[in-house]
Amino acid sequence: MSEAVYRKILHDTALKAPQSSGVYMWKNEEQTVIYVGKAKNLKNRLSSYFSGNKDIKTRLLISHAASIEYITTTNEYEALILENNLIKKYNPRYNINLKDGKSYPVLRITKEDFPKVFRTRRLLQDGSTYFGPFPDVNALDTFIETMYKLYPLRHCRTLRKRESPCLYYHMGQCKAPCAGKITKEEYQKNIEEIIEILSSKNQESLEKLTAEMKKAAAELNFEKAGRLRDGIKALMVMQNQNIVEAFDIDDKDYINYAAEGELVSFTVLKIRHGKLIGRENYRVETLSDEDDYLAEFMACYYEEKDQIPPAIIIPSTESYDIIVKWLKDTYKDVNCSLIIAQNQKDLAAIQMCRQNAREDIIRRLRDRGDTPAMKELKDLLDLDTLPVRIEGFDIAHIGGKFPVASLVSFYNGNPDKKNYRYFRLKTTDGIIDDFASMREAVSRRYTRLVNEQLDLPDLIMIDGGIGQVNAAEGILQALNLDIPIVGLAEKFEDIYLPGNSTPIRLPRRSDALRLLQRVRDETHRFATSRNQNLRTKENTKTVFLEIPGIGEKRALALQKQFTTLENLAGQEESAIAQCLHVNAMKAAQILLSVKDLLEKRDEKKKLQKLSLGISGTTKEKAFEAQYISNLADLALEDEKEEENDE
Repeated sequence: MSEAVYRKILHDTALKAPQSSGVYMWKNEEQTVIYVGKAKNLKNRLSSYFSGNKDIKTRLLISHAASIEYITTTNEYEALILENNLIKKYNPRYNINLKDGKSYPVLRITKEDFPKVFRTRRLLQDGSTYFGPFPDVNALDTFIETMYKLYPLRHCRTLRKRESPCLYYHMGQCKAPCAGKITKEEYQKNIEEIIEILSSKNQESLEKLTAEMKKAAAELNFEKAGRLRDGIKALMVMQNQNIVEAFDIDDKDYINYAAEGELVSFTVLKIRHGKLIGRENYRVETLSDEDDYLAEFMACYYEEKDQIPPAIIIPSTESYDIIVKWLKDTYKDVNCSLIIAQNQKDLAAIQMCRQNAREDIIRRLRDRGDTPAMKELKDLLDLDTLPVRIEGFDIAHIGGKFPVASLVSFYNGNPDKKNYRYFRLKTTDGIIDDFASMREAVSRRYTRLVNEQLDLPDLIMIDGGIGQVNAAEGILQALNLDIPIVGLAEKFEDIYLPGNSTPIRLPRRSDALRLLQRVRDETHRFATSRNQNLRTKENTKTVFLEIPGIGEKRALALQKQFTTLENLAGQEESAIAQCLHVNAMKAAQILLSVKDLLEKRDEKKKLQKLSLGISGTTKEKAFEAQYISNLADLALEDEKEEENDE
């Protein structure tokens, strides 16, 4: 049967489902279970798969499914238990599948007669001694390298008996236990010192290394002194990162997550005896509702009662009652409290989890290039190519003052900060008109790209509604450019296309919407930060500093006596000479400069009036031509105005 036939069968099944809680299973043509889900209302949940625009993963699920089966339950809690059991039984490809993300490394000292010291991410229950975790991998590597320079540790992975020592022995970096050149007791003293350094909470270890560094410097052995200096820095960083002791003495787990579309990353902070002993990241791709994330994750994560601490802290009340009941029923003899983070310490730890999870989501999006979002945008907007390069615009001002337009660039679905730009708007300074501001920014950007024959973006996104979109589209048409353009209005996250006042409203988990939101949020952040910088700069700067040859002292003297540039321009040369204690020729030059400055300001105001006062079809065309002509000169100056984001 064709995909369309299967889809109709699936949709009919959904419409006939009961309005009770239960568990449903999607199966493919081979009757293999490919997804298991639970619902408070089976009919509503299943029907939702066939309404509106769905993300890539949902569409893939439907395209691979041939049938739906469901099992009704008396309540949502029973549905959770049944769902968890079925997921463990069938291991469906579209369900949560915990994948351990990259964890922080630890330092391992093996349990051998002649132990080896090295970095690892694996903890083996073989008697080895571990220190960490250490978020700064470079600091850990520098520390280990320094220890190998200070102590004659073995370098070989596997210790084998040799007749003659290796090169490290002849370099003085190993005592050759392989050739019997050092006893176990002597070697163990070195290991004990390293353990003491790592375990020390006082300054003894640092003082010891500092003394050796000074001794090496006094002996003019600057290479060794440099290594020791780096080792001290690494040790200081590591001692600050080795453990977290800001919590109470109880054992507990903190759990939080971050999500983008179907991607969800969970972070678990494990506190034991009041210290942070580990952080675990788990990567998930799921089609479940956000309210179900925590319950489903915990059901998968806590598979053994020995894993469960006395307290588990979560960020919100999502599925709280269900999780509590599941813990009590599943692990009857385990005393565990489920706590919603409220006090300052718990909230700080939960935020730490959230930040780690969010960083992992960003890495995942960067690694995959956010192709699903770009594909969905291509289909949604009927684009000829994938929107690999997206440029976004936003306007920021305070009551019309210090107007700034931001331009951010996304490449492959991720920020490309070296191509960020901002424009200090010149035609709307002092005037509140976002449409005119958008016209100026778009005109200056793409006039320059056309003049310099640079690559154009695949899509333009405007932070705003139909008015801003039409304003930008008018400039593109005047420049004879055919670049797709959309607007994203923040209130309802509506998407607007040029000339169409009826918006597109996507599901909140849509990959395409998520990408547009990321571009919009970045344009807003960048524009706001630039506007704030200008306000701060302007508030500490007098307008008289714009006069050529006038420094801060003279500017303050002029401001104190004449108040405004207009008042100064109406003065006699003698008044300026007396105020600044300069000769008549210098005073005349200052007066001419002031009048020239005011003339330039008047020209700017005329340009502003031109941008605001023309209407009618014929006049609009004339205006666009004149507007482009006026702004072409401004575009030539933009290299001075633009700055890369830090």
